[in-house]
Amino acid sequence: MKPAHLAKSLSEALALHQAGRLDEAAALYARIRAVAPKNFDAAHLAGTLALQQERFGAAAATLTEARRLEPRSAVCAMRLGVALCALGRPGKAEGELRAALVLDPAFPEAWFHLGRALEQLGRTGEAVVAAERAVAARPGYAEAHDYLGGLLAASRGHADAEPHFRIATELQPDFARGWCNLGISLVYAGRLTEAISSFDRALALDPRLHHAWAGRGLALERCHRIREAVEDYGRALAGDPGNHQARSARLLALHYLGDVSREALLREHLAFGEAAEADEAPREVGLQPDPDRRIRVGFLSPNFRNHSVARFFEPLLSNLDAARIEVFLYHDHPVVDDESERLRRAAAHWRHVAGRSHAALESLVRADKLDVLVDLAGHTELNRLPLFARRLAPVQATYLGYPDTTGLRSIDYRLVDAITDPAGADEFCTEKLVRFAPTAWCYAPPEDAPPPAPPPSARGGPVTFGSFNNYAKITDETLRAWGRLLAAVPGSRLVLKSFGLGAPALRAAARARLAEAGIDPDRAELLDHAASASAHLAAYARLDVALDTFPYHGTTTTCEALWMGVPVVTLAGDRHSSRVGMSLLAAAGRSEWIASDWDEYVCIAAGLGAGAGRLAAVRTSLREEMRRSVLMDHEGQAGRLAAALEDMCRMRIAAAHCEA
Repeated sequence: MKPAHLAKSLSEALALHQAGRLDEAAALYARIRAVAPKNFDAAHLAGTLALQQERFGAAAATLTEARRLEPRSAVCAMRLGVALCALGRPGKAEGELRAALVLDPAFPEAWFHLGRALEQLGRTGEAVVAAERAVAARPGYAEAHDYLGGLLAASRGHADAEPHFRIATELQPDFARGWCNLGISLVYAGRLTEAISSFDRALALDPRLHHAWAGRGLALERCHRIREAVEDYGRALAGDPGNHQARSARLLALHYLGDVSREALLREHLAFGEAAEADEAPREVGLQPDPDRRIRVGFLSPNFRNHSVARFFEPLLSNLDAARIEVFLYHDHPVVDDESERLRRAAAHWRHVAGRSHAALESLVRADKLDVLVDLAGHTELNRLPLFARRLAPVQATYLGYPDTTGLRSIDYRLVDAITDPAGADEFCTEKLVRFAPTAWCYAPPEDAPPPAPPPSARGGPVTFGSFNNYAKITDETLRAWGRLLAAVPGSRLVLKSFGLGAPALRAAARARLAEAGIDPDRAELLDHAASASAHLAAYARLDVALDTFPYHGTTTTCEALWMGVPVVTLAGDRHSSRVGMSLLAAAGRSEWIASDWDEYVCIAAGLGAGAGRLAAVRTSLREEMRRSVLMDHEGQAGRLAAALEDMCRMRIAAAHCEA
């Protein structure tokens, strides 16, 4: 082809390319390359077009040829890196992207895509640096700010991420994903009204942005608007059935509703399991057939920090026999605090994995060659349940963080007790239930817990009932029962304490809801969360009697109330989440505070409220009763947990032998 004709043909192909007539442009590029195989522009542009069409294999092959023809093109090297990254070859991509940066050290797109390659390789810290270089090279690069925000949210927390999400939306006001990500950071900052507005902005720009529906659901859940949250999670799943995070969030929210049957919950969990396991290919992982050796046990959680899960787990971890159990902790949250450091010191191995991709975390866990991997999150936030579908350890279990089945058949065991999960509960689980102890919990109160104070009624005040549970757990049925209780005890008052109740809009909504339930809002006091654990525990001095929620019982709040000398009244239900209070009270030796129906619940609470002298006596005795109970038998509970973990390995070996 003559040079003039070649130039004309390239110009025509490029015009078709730029006009979006990609198939015609591709055909013309192919004809040009057939007659001019050494023409760099034709190869480069054909590879670029294939990249746009997401034909990544063809793009990589064509751009590799273009790189051979012109090794000095930084743009070509960058685009080849993008194609290789899309093909799941981040190591090769890194090489091409670094080559582009040698040619042009201030190339923002090359830094941006290098960050993506490094993230795939599990090198999150380096990915952050690359993204920072991208925005430094081009401060107006909205997509890079958004990407940097995502990396920072996962590895350092949303406070560091929010400014970058905000910059991205200011630079590009029609950037739907940026508004969604900003909304998520605002949720974690507690600025819920702004968060909902951000999600609404994102959805106005792109109604099919399913992550925005899921984020909006989270914001509504934090506003205690549970049914609306469930609806938004459902919208996210309708458009993206593979959004496992949204499905987990919806499962947790369903537990807050009082009219969802066990059968319906099981169906929802099975749907999660089927979806997650359909997306993941499990690997067979062998267990060494020596049940008497020390076993390697990993615990994976986003809550090895100042969190209730950590507070129940620490006394077990601190008392596990290191001669029997070699412990690996995988902490999957940006925050590392004093609680994290205590757990780190108590474990043989500590892995801080926040911000790592599923693939990078999988590689790390497999390299540790565990015998048992225990999930401590269930379907709560930041869980990694889809990873368990890949079978990371020969024995997989779940414990502590979630009051129900995971729905994953790849999780072999669930650690519970015979009260939370009596005979018959097995049919509502995909896991085998292991009732390893008289109660499934092990409580360690904060060292700075104040001493119990006399109850309000003993100090001349009104009888005061209250709940410090998450306000989202308080159903309309529960509120009506509390209204009956206040009517049965003239002059009594109600104190509710929960995250968010200090916000004016949420306080107003809560007061309106009290009135609808027949409770005079002037007889109720609404408190937000306290600034410290000791201040939170001191607030129990405001209560004569603590009221458990239903059907989702409290766990930490029940233990805290008992430690502070406050009796707790609970209603027994038909599922784990509504039997936790039974387990805790039975362990503490106070089964007389367990009701079988709402009438008995009101009667027990009213009876406790009627005896100021008896309440004062309970106040002084409960802490010692707790101290003597199995709940605080830290060494014994740890021994029972170790035995259960060893038994799981033996059962797995026996099952594998039978299958063989």
